[in-house]
Amino acid sequence: MAAVAGFYRRSLPSPAIEFASSEGKILFSEALLERNMEGFFKLVSYYQTQSEPAYCGLATLAMVLNALAIDPRRKWKGPWRWFDDSMLDCCEPVEKIKANGITFSKVACLAHCNGAEVEAFHTNDSAIDNFRSYVISSSSSGNFHMIVSYNRTILKQTGSGHFSPIGGYHAGKDMVLILDVARFKYPPHWVPLTLLWDAMNTVDEATGFYRGFMLLSRPERASSILYTLSCRHDGWDITAMYLTKEVPQLVTSEEINSIQDILSVIFTSSPSYLSHIIHWVAEVRRKEDESNFISEEERGRLSIKEEVLKQLQETELFKHIIVWLSSGAEFVCNANLDGHNSIDKVASEVCCHDAKVFRGKVGSCNAICCRTTELSSSDCDIVESTTVISGKVIVENSECGVEVLVPYCQRSSGCCNRHHPSVVDALTILILTLPPDTWYHLKNPKLREEFCSIVLTNNLPDLLQHEILHVRKQLHYLVADVCSSST
Repeated sequence: MAAVAGFYRRSLPSPAIEFASSEGKILFSEALLERNMEGFFKLVSYYQTQSEPAYCGLATLAMVLNALAIDPRRKWKGPWRWFDDSMLDCCEPVEKIKANGITFSKVACLAHCNGAEVEAFHTNDSAIDNFRSYVISSSSSGNFHMIVSYNRTILKQTGSGHFSPIGGYHAGKDMVLILDVARFKYPPHWVPLTLLWDAMNTVDEATGFYRGFMLLSRPERASSILYTLSCRHDGWDITAMYLTKEVPQLVTSEEINSIQDILSVIFTSSPSYLSHIIHWVAEVRRKEDESNFISEEERGRLSIKEEVLKQLQETELFKHIIVWLSSGAEFVCNANLDGHNSIDKVASEVCCHDAKVFRGKVGSCNAICCRTTELSSSDCDIVESTTVISGKVIVENSECGVEVLVPYCQRSSGCCNRHHPSVVDALTILILTLPPDTWYHLKNPKLREEFCSIVLTNNLPDLLQHEILHVRKQLHYLVADVCSSST
């Protein structure tokens, strides 16, 4: 058999110690006795190899999310729900990650979007003693896990930026166990903690930010998020800059004397991409049979979304935005957010995307011919508040039946008053999501007090507070890179 050119693993350079070596086994045994390997067993149960050379961040995240037993709430293959690196695309298209890799902030954003509690630390905002303390805490507990972002060259390894989870800690040697997700290249290995800190304490040239570490844990309560931010569309970076940098400057105008003036200056000055950055989360499933049966689990999630939608539409800000839009204000809204008339269009788009996920084709979207046929909407008799939209999606000449579960709230009696997620809800969420200090620069003190009381998170109902804080944290992670690069 002729030899095949290419690489088959790499020699692990010193001072790293291979986990499976004699010395590595001794370190493991001693660390186990020190009770600094408690997190290892959950992580190793879900240890995986990245499926693409640039997927280290995605594979690391999928591994940790599975170890935390966080339900992805969407099917992976067959009937199974499972995190795989190819399906983590809510913050960044996987095609882009495949070509360019992923940044520290985008990994944090993905972790947050997919249900984890996230604490992220850049090394220039932390210290080696703090890092050691967190390593010990995560290694001695199975309740949260650590992801590190580091430069391989400091460890004398080939490559540059890399992500992997930390699997354990040896106190006597002050060494950490890296569960390297590039297992085709290097096996899991022990390295001195101080050396790993040096490898983390480097600047990512793509962002100008220092690398660092993040802690992921399972949230205390299950969430059912109604809205999410996305950078899958062109122009998201322009929109992010507008929301975080330009809006605080716009509201300093002396000519703003009413809430309608605030809305007008924000929305009429906004980039055309504004409505592309926010989407309501449409729950998609395979069409198993002809019935519109909805499980208790699905019913529970939809119930939370519907209550969030109801609470959102009862806010004073929502009412002000309705008035502004009905006044004939010029604003080009995204049809994807434009209420009941666009539900079929939303269903068509999400059906196509999720059909690709079901068929494992997310990473090769450009090669797929996808079109939706026979899209129909029917009100489900089993769940009074839910619309089930069914469609047949053709992917590479293969038909895939999918369904979208659409929440709505009913503000008054009668079927004509059913309200699906709409552009008004989306604009309301965007305003509420902006940092509170955005409004501190309003010149009119009476208006400032009035508007701040309307948008103050603490004044909102609990479920809506949870929704706003979720999206606000997502915005923080999502725009970190682009905002830093422009300063």
